[in-house]
Amino acid sequence: MARAAPLAVNALARRLATGLALALGLGLTGNSVAQPAEFEPATVPMEVRKVSEHVYYVLGQAGMVSTANQGFNSNAGFVVTRDGVVVFDVLGTPALGKRFADLIARTTPQLVRRIVISHYHADHFYGLQAFVAGELQVWADARVRDYLASDAPAARLAERRQSLGPWVNERSRIVAPHTYLDADAVFQLGGLTFRVLRVGPAHTPEDLMLLVEEEGVLFVGDLMFAGRIPFVGDADVSAWIKAIDRVLAFKPRIVVGGHGPASTNADAELRTTRDYLAYLRAQMAAAVEAGIDFEEAYQRTDWSAYAALPAFAAANRRNAYQTYLSVEREALGVSK
Repeated sequence: MARAAPLAVNALARRLATGLALALGLGLTGNSVAQPAEFEPATVPMEVRKVSEHVYYVLGQAGMVSTANQGFNSNAGFVVTRDGVVVFDVLGTPALGKRFADLIARTTPQLVRRIVISHYHADHFYGLQAFVAGELQVWADARVRDYLASDAPAARLAERRQSLGPWVNERSRIVAPHTYLDADAVFQLGGLTFRVLRVGPAHTPEDLMLLVEEEGVLFVGDLMFAGRIPFVGDADVSAWIKAIDRVLAFKPRIVVGGHGPASTNADAELRTTRDYLAYLRAQMAAAVEAGIDFEEAYQRTDWSAYAALPAFAAANRRNAYQTYLSVEREALGVSK
């Protein structure tokens, strides 16, 4: 495990700050004190779902990010122990992050001690802004450094200020992790064992999973899109398929993906995502090998097995195009 920058907060100062916030009527978000004017409150329905004795999650709405769902299309989970709470992902806007933190606070008096971010796509980490104060640590994969050093974070934030305003606004900011993981990690809290597993590159270069060992619950982020078409983006599809094979070997009792309901039939749900990716790659690879251009390849492909799934219209063509380009680059020996 690489660089760690712990947050040391004086306990007395923290209690005074909390008391002042209550006296002034400011909103509390678990470990943080957030000014109400910092962002427009999220009003989209959100409820806590219990999947095992200590594990909970909130289920994002089906489909792509939009103003209709206020950016709430992804999942986030938390584990309550007797010594604190471990969170996995924090949703796609600061407003959603605050709503999520409030629901955690209503579920348990325990404070959030650690947040594990599956990957740095906006719909999974923008909520960090509502959690950053207090005695907690944010963990992410070491390869997030490369993302944060690029132009991509600023470009995505500018886009989300346009597409998800007012829930993402000029006061919204990119929050970096405190700890970067360059290897799998194991820690214990409140009698439970947590395994943080590096599985990237797959959906992104920096994918992480979180296994709650005693309860057989595995958070897999966007390795699994339950009941909908995955978002491929610039993913390494071949590596993603191999990562799913690794997940299947764990034989988890319950899997919570980044999108769609938690599954007690993890094998079936994971294989649905895997089979879609394998079909997508096989069809586009065959077209590249035959010298068929993308438009013709897309029209020739039989998509009937997936056309009825949520997000097909929004995501499938883009997925196919990105996969076609990726296979083409491989054939030419060109890196991204």
